[in-house]
Amino acid sequence: MADSDYDILDERFRRCIRRSAKVERLYEGCRWAEGPVYFPVHRMLVWSDIPNDRMLRFDETTGTVGVFRQPAGFTNGNTLDRQGRLVTCEHGARRVTRTEHSGEITVLADRFEGKRFNSPNDVVVKSDGSIWFTDPTYGIDTDYEGHKAESELGACHVYRIDGQTGAVRIAAGDFVRPNGLAFSPDERRLYVADTGGTHVPDGPRHLRVFDVRDDGTLAGGEVFATCPAGFFDGFKLDTEGRLWTSTADGVHCYAPDGTLLGRVRVPEPIANLTFGGPRRNRLFICATTSLYSVLLPVNGIPPC
Repeated sequence: MADSDYDILDERFRRCIRRSAKVERLYEGCRWAEGPVYFPVHRMLVWSDIPNDRMLRFDETTGTVGVFRQPAGFTNGNTLDRQGRLVTCEHGARRVTRTEHSGEITVLADRFEGKRFNSPNDVVVKSDGSIWFTDPTYGIDTDYEGHKAESELGACHVYRIDGQTGAVRIAAGDFVRPNGLAFSPDERRLYVADTGGTHVPDGPRHLRVFDVRDDGTLAGGEVFATCPAGFFDGFKLDTEGRLWTSTADGVHCYAPDGTLLGRVRVPEPIANLTFGGPRRNRLFICATTSLYSVLLPVNGIPPC
């Protein structure tokens, strides 16, 4: 029964789901599914299978799955820029790249002040063309998700690439392991997950929220929510400012005021998710070995 796929913790969540809409498994066979991104013009979802060093694609019109790119540089997070080009975080080469419409790959950033990044993890593009990404060490900790190496930077930050000049600067430097990130619908707030509890005893397992100033700098950074099951990893926002985030026991939905509204149950720990479909009301979920989806009566904010 589809009704068993949802936990309603706040009455406001009833407007966010259809209890007759079942969570569907679309594909299984990944080692660690991550980084989903939806291409509206192709009605196609692309996602990363990091340990298998490949990117897969799901054709929404036929329901078929094939290889999009392999080898793929142990890619993790993906997004689209405002021109519909794929922007990707690569663990393997420790860089952020853009795939041009021709298929050529452009390196957007691979170093900060002459030192290689750790392993860029997740990425978002702001409407001004700036590219924001996180850089924890998960891709260099072992050979499972990249290539084991020492950190040249000695720290894990959130970075901003200027959309005009390509200059890279630290946007936020007080994280243990910055992970997923996303802007609010009006881009005045930036949410960033810290999964530092994977490396530090009693370390962070929360989401923080920053105010975005007109000059692109950040202020604030207070804790928005603490994860009750595992860690927050990737997440997206809908057009009403609700935050839909990955956890170990399903997709958790938070109101803009930080209230946990409810949960979409998924049988595997989730790494990331995104909205897709022609109306951006199909939630695609990357959960460990599988890709899932569920139709919702809400709409995600583009790009998805």
